[in-house]
Amino acid sequence: MATIIKHPAAWKEKELAGRNDWLGDFSSMAPEQIRDQLENGSGVMLLRGFPMQINSKNSTREAFREWSADLGTQLPQNEKGDTLFDVSDAGFGKNDLRTRGPNTNKKLSFHTDRCDVIAFLCWKQAKSGGENELISSMQLYNEIAQRRPDLLEELMQSFVYKRHTVDLGNDLPYLEQPIFSFQEDHFACSFLRVLINRAHADPELPNLTPKQIEAMDFLESVADERELAYHSKQEPGDILLLNNWVTLHRRSAFEDHDDLSKKRCLFRGWLSMPNSRPLDPRFEANFGATGAGKIRGGFKTQ
Repeated sequence: MATIIKHPAAWKEKELAGRNDWLGDFSSMAPEQIRDQLENGSGVMLLRGFPMQINSKNSTREAFREWSADLGTQLPQNEKGDTLFDVSDAGFGKNDLRTRGPNTNKKLSFHTDRCDVIAFLCWKQAKSGGENELISSMQLYNEIAQRRPDLLEELMQSFVYKRHTVDLGNDLPYLEQPIFSFQEDHFACSFLRVLINRAHADPELPNLTPKQIEAMDFLESVADERELAYHSKQEPGDILLLNNWVTLHRRSAFEDHDDLSKKRCLFRGWLSMPNSRPLDPRFEANFGATGAGKIRGGFKTQ
């Protein structure tokens, strides 16, 4: 049977809610404290009180970019090399190739992003909805280890991912990587089912096995259990930071304000961290490097 992970990042909803080590005031938290909490603590940080330039969205965005650069190496989030992404409903059509989950108003599934740490600054919140749900992937691993160790073993094998529609700088049509893994006793979870499903639907790429589908279905069913996920809602000036290797996140659907100036918008940064963990070599094709502290992640630029 798999060993149960005991770590500050292995938490359930009530446990995280009862701790304050991951909560702080923006002005009182130094980069080293933040990095340590994300890598060695809960894997989550919520900082309140970012100085907002009320009349200038662009100024606030640039101030957040500058602050993020002190925390880690900023990564490109598209083929153009943009290092900040506006998470808001762009109104693209369903079949528009520019469409990504973050630029719709629909509910997202639990997933990770292509970076060590994801950083969100809330500029404007929705009229209703848009709630964050966070889950410890370490605790998810523990739950599956106790209930279905056979499926846990499956989740540690390689899954085929199709290249993202906006990953235009990447020459690889697909790659393979695990969902759960360990490297030098360091845990890592990476999961974006939409790209796994797209690979399965592509007749030119290998199909998922019934066991792989069962394993992912079980993972998502456990993740949906209310006692595991922490629910919260960012308010303007709140920064939410997540270590992608030990957390999964998703967002509920939302309804926007009619006034365009009040539309929901978060600024998102992808960071490669100087104190990051070593990764399984199977992540090299997707992240570019697997050594501890190496610059990795993001999209290749054209």
